[in-house]
Amino acid sequence: MKNRYDFVYLFDVKDGNPNGDPDAGNLPRLDAETGQGLVTDVCIKRKIRNFVGITKGETSPFEIYIKEKAVLNNQHEKAYTALEVKLEGKNKPPKKAEDAENIKQWMCKNFFDIRTFGAVMTTGVNAGQVRGPLQFTFGRSIDPIISSEHSITRCAVTTEKEAEKQQGDNRTMGRKFTVPYGLYRMYGFINANLAEKTTFDSNGEDLDLVWAALANMFDHDRAAARGLMSPQALIVFKHESQLGNAPAHKLFERVTITRNETEGDFQPPRSFSDYTINIDETDLPSGITIERKI
Repeated sequence: MKNRYDFVYLFDVKDGNPNGDPDAGNLPRLDAETGQGLVTDVCIKRKIRNFVGITKGETSPFEIYIKEKAVLNNQHEKAYTALEVKLEGKNKPPKKAEDAENIKQWMCKNFFDIRTFGAVMTTGVNAGQVRGPLQFTFGRSIDPIISSEHSITRCAVTTEKEAEKQQGDNRTMGRKFTVPYGLYRMYGFINANLAEKTTFDSNGEDLDLVWAALANMFDHDRAAARGLMSPQALIVFKHESQLGNAPAHKLFERVTITRNETEGDFQPPRSFSDYTINIDETDLPSGITIERKI
């Protein structure tokens, strides 16, 4: 890669839970001080992995390393077998530094998410560590969110004993949490120097796959609990050089989001049309171009 990229990603949720916190009864994650909603970077990476897996069929060079029921050491052993390198024992890297580097590169070339996000591959069968070129911040809602709690019932029970206890009434109770509406802002960074080390986009497809995933991944990740989640904007700052031509935080300041409010008639936001996105494209630093992917 010859260019660094920094980008602003906006997505929203309506009547759903975008990223429940298992340590808090699956309540929507939030900043306790401001009330703003949060979505973790891990949540978004999972959706990208799923999209790429569906699109490419999880075949080399687009296999997915972190996926449901994957046995990571088995994935590492594939590299040792392919390169005919001897296993030295638990957590021990190959004796030759050249073999260790070749194993790491084999993992990068065959697994999309390793060369994209990086991975710690020292879990028993040692395949090294990779620092990925693509990283995300947490997503943070523009306005504070209100978590709505709903009672739900199930007209069935799981055991005969429960059925006898209910005496004909088989309903069981549960809880569900939703956010009426939230617009979330997340930042992303693609480091061209790290991309060169992991072979990210050396095939000419990885970067386009990332943009496609951010634009389409919610359509392949539907669940009743998540309500309606949609991508709303992907604003990319492309640097002419690998090292970059301007600080990322200064570029991000050019993207502002304002509420559309009618004087004397305040209403809580309930759709993306309640906001206006402004991009300041005047006096851009030399070597910076702005691209709208969504």
